[in-house]
Amino acid sequence: MSGAVGPEARWEERVQRAAHPLAYPALRSARGRPVVRVPRIGVIVNDAAVAREVLLDLDHFSKVGPGAPSDLWTPVLGPSVLLNMEGAEHAALRRALGPLFSPRAVRELVSGGGGADGADVVGPPRNEGADGGGVLPDLTRRLAAGERVDLAAAVTAQAGAVICGMVGLPPTDDAVRSAMSAAQTITGMVRLHRHGLTRSQVVRAREVLERLTAPARAAYRAGDPATVPGRMRDLGLSEREAMGAVGAFVLTGTETIQSFVPRLVAIAHDTGWTARLLAPDAALRRRAVEEGLRVTVPTPAMLRAVRADASVGGLPVAAGERVVIATVNCCRASGGFDPDRPVDPAVRHLWFGAGPHFCLGMPLAMAQVDVVLDALAAAATDGRVPVVGRRQAARGVLVPAYRSLELSLGTGMGTAVETGAEEIA
Repeated sequence: MSGAVGPEARWEERVQRAAHPLAYPALRSARGRPVVRVPRIGVIVNDAAVAREVLLDLDHFSKVGPGAPSDLWTPVLGPSVLLNMEGAEHAALRRALGPLFSPRAVRELVSGGGGADGADVVGPPRNEGADGGGVLPDLTRRLAAGERVDLAAAVTAQAGAVICGMVGLPPTDDAVRSAMSAAQTITGMVRLHRHGLTRSQVVRAREVLERLTAPARAAYRAGDPATVPGRMRDLGLSEREAMGAVGAFVLTGTETIQSFVPRLVAIAHDTGWTARLLAPDAALRRRAVEEGLRVTVPTPAMLRAVRADASVGGLPVAAGERVVIATVNCCRASGGFDPDRPVDPAVRHLWFGAGPHFCLGMPLAMAQVDVVLDALAAAATDGRVPVVGRRQAARGVLVPAYRSLELSLGTGMGTAVETGAEEIA
């Protein structure tokens, strides 16, 4: 957040540095120029308009090649996932998967993704599971009753339940925790300053992914249309394509949601926006959510391999070079959190990509954000809104996140509890 010194900027810095203590400062130090070549890293793009040009130029820049996403994900997920495909095959797979992200399909998946309960901030964990009515209704009830709750734990449980829906598991407490643990084991291996995983990490990631997607493989073979893998079979995907897609969505999507909602709520608290974020004004909420995405930048960097000699922002690049789009620099150049600021067209939705590779799962991500905000809004009555207490940033994660974010209802006029709140765990 260029020039921003408010509490939301300070906390966002802590969250980012906890996740990527080496790569994040390195990316931010390069933000002074629109494009800069850094030895051993690649050509770093810090300008949103230039970044969009690269993402849309499929003739010269690709997700497949040296230093591109294919280096990272193909050894783990196989060759047929959207993350590491280009051209006609990519377009065909994307069309086949499209119906899974229709408004109706997304609503069904999200509404079925609340069957596990998060951990209490005070007192022992609860284990009501599906019989307890779901994590989000329970979140509302406990907040309204005056309890302190850990929003990060609740959102993790919600995301884990959606994972269970993706892989064909019932969202019991044990299944949710196991699914989230498996996904985080793999994504936690990824570091922004490395081109790929080590051989031992690939072996470990494959073992974990195989256990995670085993129910999805069984559901695919059973052809049950009530499951996501069964619907993939009905849509004409091969088993390899379906398993690759499930793995990709689980690994890249759930951690984004787990990260974003607590960070959005923290930013709203720190800037006095909580009441407006939770108000029954859909347009106002959408502006605040979009601005929160711009500030938190779910994808801090995007990678492309240079396919043919070209120019990036006036800088010549040769085939085989690596382009690192520093999305965090591109998006944050507009300044701190301000939903009332006009949106720069070059920045809009850049964190979800552009062109043929624009995030297919965005409707699911937005639906998950909405159901959590709805749960918080339902508890915010009589002028009280969720107020942030203690918080801890998470280490060893791919997408920067809070490890814990304590909420309780209050007037919204105070600031976060600072005693002990600056721990980074």
